[in-house]
Amino acid sequence: MDINTIINIFPNAILTGIAERIKTRRLERNLTQKAFAKRAGIGYDTYRRFENTGEITLHNLVLCAIALDDTEGLAQLFTKKSYQSIDDLLKAQEIKKRKRGSRNE
Repeated sequence: MDINTIINIFPNAILTGIAERIKTRRLERNLTQKAFAKRAGIGYDTYRRFENTGEITLHNLVLCAIALDDTEGLAQLFTKKSYQSIDDLLKAQEIKKRKRGSRNE
């Protein structure tokens, strides 16, 4: 799979999936788009565009999560590591925490 396929398919699928799940949660609470946007502290047009396209700033996404009282998933973003073997786990424990990368590709 090439990078163009990944860029064009996966990000959009993830974004629209998040938008659909937030919309479902909004409807479970019987809130209109306008009422939810006000509760989240974001503009109505911004929220409406988010539901339609999946496009939103990270800041506004966090505000939506706060309005839905569901910030745990965002707080855990990029924290989990999966290991294929015990050797991978041991190697990871030996590696010093880097402060910057060394490759410029």
